[in-house]
Amino acid sequence: MSDQPDRLSRLREVMRTAGIDLVALAPGAHMAWLLDVRPHGDERPCIALISRDREAFLMPALEADSAREQTDMAFYTWADADGPDAALAQLLGEFGAGSFSALVLDECMRADHAALITDALPGAARHFTAATIGALRMRKEDGEYRTLKANATQADTAMQAAWAAMRPGVSELEVAQVARDTFAGMGARPLFSIVGAGRNGAFPHHHTGQSKLQAGDAVVVDIGAGFEGYSSDITRMVLLGDGPEGYAEIHDIVNRAVEAAMAAARPGVKAHVVDDAARNVIAEAGYGEYFVHRTGHGLGTEVHEPPYITGSSQTVLDEGMVFSIEPGIYLPDRFGLRLEEIVILRADGPEILSDLPRDTVRIDV
Repeated sequence: MSDQPDRLSRLREVMRTAGIDLVALAPGAHMAWLLDVRPHGDERPCIALISRDREAFLMPALEADSAREQTDMAFYTWADADGPDAALAQLLGEFGAGSFSALVLDECMRADHAALITDALPGAARHFTAATIGALRMRKEDGEYRTLKANATQADTAMQAAWAAMRPGVSELEVAQVARDTFAGMGARPLFSIVGAGRNGAFPHHHTGQSKLQAGDAVVVDIGAGFEGYSSDITRMVLLGDGPEGYAEIHDIVNRAVEAAMAAARPGVKAHVVDDAARNVIAEAGYGEYFVHRTGHGLGTEVHEPPYITGSSQTVLDEGMVFSIEPGIYLPDRFGLRLEEIVILRADGPEILSDLPRDTVRIDV
């Protein structure tokens, strides 16, 4: 991967500044982003270890041949019959880890695998990744932006395909499958497809099921996929016919909340200010208790990653950060309404990645 040496050097610069001696990563998003390596992860410890001047893998022998096709990093392999302890001790010894005073552990690492590292370095202070690799991942590079923009275009296409499949008598699952098939047809890997019709839309993370769409339903459609290592995510609203009473008012409120959040999102602003802006619009309209989740989340190699746009977040937003703005109002036993944009933060504010308007799509019935 052409970006790998630069990302490693940037991580090491952050490590030196933060006083971190060792970063330990498990198979997952951090490892894929930093090293472009995606080994199989299971109960066998497979750990990438990065010091200020060296990098190597603690690698199960079972996975070594496959992983070798992805990287030329040093491997310290271990077999099932022997266990990982000796290989890890050799690796850390050659890294000079006896003098290490601070290490970073991947949040997605299994606890028993993390214990191998912490037991071997009992005197080292332990940190998670937020201030090191996590901080680097939040600001997207130009190539990442281009991939995320392409993914957003795919999501637009899948959303339009879902709309075309919607009519009374069709199930939520059937609509979701159309979106999934459309993603797959473009080479993407479907990740999720929420279709919440009528009262089901009042559950923000409704489990798409066999419920049939009916005339008068408001339908939440929230879909996303993975393509070239990055994710997409979009939510739009559909009405079958005239829709429920009060729908137009709620849509206007939520759309104004989106606009308020985007107006507040600027480099140097703390994330909670963006959440406050959206939440205040909904609260002032009298629906504050029905906005039951954060305003947004970061998007990149993972669908949900920092920065999180919450009422308590002290994260300072910066140019290049990509995140969702997705306020919603959920009225129990009636309907839910959520509008979601993925944006990249520029110097003068957010750039929306989707090309689809937020207007409600009306299906004639």
